[in-house]
Amino acid sequence: MKRAIQIIGIILGLLLIAAIALPFLIDVNSFRPRLESELSTALGRQVKVGNLKLSILSGSVAAEDLSVADDASFSKGPFIRAKSLDVGVDLMPLIFSKALHVNDLTLTEPEIVLLRTSAGKWNFSSLGGNSPAKEKPSSSQGSSNPNLSVGKLEVKNGRVTVGEAGSATKPKVYDKVGIVVRNFSFASQFPFTMTANLPAGGNLKLDGRAGPIAAEDASLTPLEAKIGVKKLDLPASGFVEPASGIAGVMDFDGTLKSDGKNLNSNGNIVANKLKLSPKGSPAGREVDVKYSLVHDLQKQAGAISQAEISMGKALAQLNGNYQMQGNSTLVNMKLIGQGMPVDELEAMLPAVGVILPSGSSLKGGTLSTTLGISGPTDKLVIVGPVRLADSKLAGFDLGSKLSAISALGGAKTGSDTVIQNLSTNARVAPEGIKTDDVNLMIPSLGTLTGAGTISPAGALDYRMQARLSGAAAGLTQVAGLGGGGAVPFFIRGTTSSPQFVPDVQGMVAGRLKGGLPGVGAVGGNSPLGSLGGLFGKKKKKP
Repeated sequence: MKRAIQIIGIILGLLLIAAIALPFLIDVNSFRPRLESELSTALGRQVKVGNLKLSILSGSVAAEDLSVADDASFSKGPFIRAKSLDVGVDLMPLIFSKALHVNDLTLTEPEIVLLRTSAGKWNFSSLGGNSPAKEKPSSSQGSSNPNLSVGKLEVKNGRVTVGEAGSATKPKVYDKVGIVVRNFSFASQFPFTMTANLPAGGNLKLDGRAGPIAAEDASLTPLEAKIGVKKLDLPASGFVEPASGIAGVMDFDGTLKSDGKNLNSNGNIVANKLKLSPKGSPAGREVDVKYSLVHDLQKQAGAISQAEISMGKALAQLNGNYQMQGNSTLVNMKLIGQGMPVDELEAMLPAVGVILPSGSSLKGGTLSTTLGISGPTDKLVIVGPVRLADSKLAGFDLGSKLSAISALGGAKTGSDTVIQNLSTNARVAPEGIKTDDVNLMIPSLGTLTGAGTISPAGALDYRMQARLSGAAAGLTQVAGLGGGGAVPFFIRGTTSSPQFVPDVQGMVAGRLKGGLPGVGAVGGNSPLGSLGGLFGKKKKKP
């Protein structure tokens, strides 16, 4: 027993001595030219590795540095630069026949630069192409994949920078990138997982299968994966142009499936603090979106066949097409929402730049609309009818605001303005909001009609007419306008503090149109005399 223990001890000692001595006996740097050559041929890029060290215990060869050249049409800098490269090898062939059989590759702390042209071409598209030593390869070489397979390929603690080639736009940086690929081969499908920290916080995870690598363009490689995104900051991530005014933080769960030509995606988005206008402010509640789209990878265009946008019980449908053009995206879509509860939508108004009078809020009723959305995302034009029914503007006394107009000064609407119906044809564009055919029915007052604009700064410029009904109609008789007459006025000021101003010229024109006598007089029952009383002016003695 004692002798057996001694023998085992001697064997272990010899193995330990061998483990220590072999790295000195085997010059692994003699394999460096071969390793560089095989990697360069496989990637179609010039690959350089630093000093190699052999570890018998781990069965690997470590390089102190690694660099992979970029596509020459994009930049002269490296596409990948890694702090170290660990190459898992078969020890027996290495020791006895000095043959290098690679089992796995591990990149530690690599810095990867991804660049995209305005035409949608990526700098990694040519990966796996022809050997850099062959400047003019034949067509047969260009359409084939390298004969390379690795049991495991891993990226640890990587840093990926994504930018536009030749653009001054600040690139986006993704930290803590981790990638694990098993049974990798250019010529077959392989499983993979990917994790990353997103710009401005949040994280991403992809889990699926990809391959075989498309020889002509690696970005068109078939892919199917589940994707999960948490706390994605929309403008910081680069998914939307900051100039569009779109902002918010979203969570996303969905699927991606590409055949190399079309990318199909389905999923669910939950957006918080959503903002859809440069002048807007974050919405007060979350927005849920369920969508399905098809994206043409070569044309950089796609179609949203179905998108359900909901805020509580308020539901709208979005569909249409988009076209990516460089840093901009053109859209042509339609948004339809019928009978949406106002109470659910009220928190969304600030997000689209709608500012109600100070201290007021919309309560109750429904909103219906059919909007066309077109143009580049940073200069969208939204056009269509909007109808609000059976609602009220709580905290806003329209009657007191109309006191500046003597003919309407006796109208009483109470502390809340009840809205039976409000309809208009709206146009929202970068230069402001225009609303035509405004028709506002207030039971306690009558019908207000007209048109006007709201500037990007919120300044109001509306020309309106109030046609009173019921008891309020008698006010126009007091003003000398006749029962049921239309009282013209302006709405000025801002959306948060509107001002109601009498339209004197419009009132005079209305009297003249009625063909009443005494136009030149200033007293008695003449039109100008009535207008003098209308605005609180004293009559002159005859």
